[in-house]
Amino acid sequence: MTKGPSIRFEDVRFHYADAAMSFEAMVTGGAITAIIGPSGAGKSTLLNLVAGFERPDSGRVVVGDMDVTDLAPAERPVSMVFQDNNLFTHLEVEQNLLLGYEPARRREQTTGIAIREALERVGLAGYRKRMPGSLSGGERQRVALARALVRDRPVLLMDEPFAALGPGLRTEMIALIRTLQREKDITLLVVTHQPEDARRMADEILFIRAGAIAGQGRSPEFLDRADIVGLAGYLGQKGT
Repeated sequence: MTKGPSIRFEDVRFHYADAAMSFEAMVTGGAITAIIGPSGAGKSTLLNLVAGFERPDSGRVVVGDMDVTDLAPAERPVSMVFQDNNLFTHLEVEQNLLLGYEPARRREQTTGIAIREALERVGLAGYRKRMPGSLSGGERQRVALARALVRDRPVLLMDEPFAALGPGLRTEMIALIRTLQREKDITLLVVTHQPEDARRMADEILFIRAGAIAGQGRSPEFLDRADIVGLAGYLGQKGT
């Protein structure tokens, strides 16, 4: 299986309202990178620049060997799981997963098999005909993850996927995501407000502060570093 691609931010500049952001970094391919930082620092913006929902004012976003800076979201080798799951409440689970496919592939025989297998992998076998409104928050999150699996893209972005989950479900989802990421060897970027989630899940951590990448390193050692400006303060430690 091909290893997930690296992601490069090459002198990326982006302005949003009065906020000026500048990103320069290399995200390791085939790894889980957690993105942490204060609210409003630019974490979700970084994901949106990879997904194509935002375009930089200057600089390049490169996925593997592909310059995706000017590509539409659908043209990028990327899937995204949003905080609110982004499920269509009037469609059954199976129909929501079908939206992960290009229109021409939705009637293929193998598509139904892939959907059943994806639901089994996330622990939702037999949920194909269920409506999103009948599911718990954790189950809806698993449906969104299954939809990303059927898209089968080498890069997966997750924007605070555990925000609405309790401690027990958070632990289950972290274990599930780690397992699936290892099986598929994809590149996974996940935004989280919980440093402990980053410690448990990530291979690497990227810290964003005031619209810029203030530090990056291996997890969990990165969270103990004293040389990253603003990191200890973000973590609530003294002496910052």
